[in-house]
Amino acid sequence: MSVLDKLATSLKRNDEMPNQELAKQIVIENDRKAIKELIINLNNPDKNIQSDCIKVLYEIGEENPSLIAEYANEFIAVLNRNNNRLIWGAMTALDALTFENPTTVYLGLAKIIEAANKGSVITKTIQ
Repeated sequence: MSVLDKLATSLKRNDEMPNQELAKQIVIENDRKAIKELIINLNNPDKNIQSDCIKVLYEIGEENPSLIAEYANEFIAVLNRNNNRLIWGAMTALDALTFENPTTVYLGLAKIIEAANKGSVITKTIQ
């Protein structure tokens, strides 16, 4: 079964619970193959798949940033997109992995600042 089959969109769900559960499963299993599949599908033609993939990836980063650290350049590349959901998700992933891959994040700082300055901000509510 592909990791895509476990995404909220594929399960016809409108909530984030499947994506959060998938992220936890990937972290527990240290499933680098699944992470690679999620990275590749940030370019999926279906924007809902893209959004679910970025969500799972930054959730993984919050739990274990070392699992996504090697993909810092891919997250920086997402900052050039027009999809604010992807940009925000990429910035969240970059925030999570900065201590694991500081050099790449530093080299991408100009793009990160540019994306932050021109995009709208999605804030997280702390409960």
